[in-house]
Amino acid sequence: MKVLVTGGAGFIGSNFVHRTLATRPDAEVTVLDALTYAGSTTSLDGVLERIRFVEGDVADAEVVDPLVAGSDVVVHFAAESHNDNSLADPSPFIRTNLVGTFTLLEAARKHDVRYHHVSTDEVYGDLELDDPKKFTEDTPYTPSSPYSASKAGSDHLVRAWVRSFGLRATLSNCSNNYGPRQHVEKFIPRQVTNVLDGVRPKLYGDGLNVRDWIHVDDHNDAVWTVVERGRAGETYLIGANGEMNNRDVIALILELMGQEPDAYDHVTDRAGHDRRYAIEAGKLRQELGWTPRYETFRDGLAATIDWYREHEEWWRPAKETTEAKYARTQQVLAR
Repeated sequence: MKVLVTGGAGFIGSNFVHRTLATRPDAEVTVLDALTYAGSTTSLDGVLERIRFVEGDVADAEVVDPLVAGSDVVVHFAAESHNDNSLADPSPFIRTNLVGTFTLLEAARKHDVRYHHVSTDEVYGDLELDDPKKFTEDTPYTPSSPYSASKAGSDHLVRAWVRSFGLRATLSNCSNNYGPRQHVEKFIPRQVTNVLDGVRPKLYGDGLNVRDWIHVDDHNDAVWTVVERGRAGETYLIGANGEMNNRDVIALILELMGQEPDAYDHVTDRAGHDRRYAIEAGKLRQELGWTPRYETFRDGLAATIDWYREHEEWWRPAKETTEAKYARTQQVLAR
């Protein structure tokens, strides 16, 4: 199978490439990535010589069209994905997440190529902390940030292309991924690398915001399950019953790293911070037979901490710049 992976030098995409070549060694993988600050070919170390890598923009039709034409399936990970950045400047989110998706859809339609669209649970907005409900495939969209709104729009584009043009496409909306090769601006790697640097972790607001965590390898195995067995036009939610509030995540990180569980600092909350996400993945499990490899969040988190401890050369170059940006953001919020 010839697989085009967009965003394949980013966090989830690069792990998808590693996982694909480990579990499907005969796959021919092409990666398209713009190599923005969140993408790096170092994330493909160990497999770069086994793939074709193209540096380019998913919104550039001249780049995208021939790559899609030479593929059996497109798996679309490429996205601007950081909420804080979308609040500071929404424009890259519109170009990559909306125009980029449109460009890929048009190429897939033209060449009749199977397409899978990777999205987020943030398109559904948030749930109350005391609400027993979880997101399902039928939950209405109520995005609350420029990032989640751009992803919601891209999801609607895919569905429209399925219905209007018969595109052979599936969608998946996942809960929060964690694991190796995640940029240090994100919640878990930021806290882990802070502890490794002897710096107290930072917690937005009261820390009671709940996220539903899934290890990136489990997510990517689920994506392959949908690509190979999912029904065209269907959406599948991907989650591993990993609900935990941010305060408890930091406490667990500190415990696993030999620190006191309250050795963190509170900082001013960010605007529009969703309270709770929770995924009901019953359709994926029952219809397609997928189950996660990591049975507990603790097990996956311990493996993730070990990876960051052993790969300082990967995350160190971005750490200083990231912390300087957060410091400026906190100064603005405190005014």
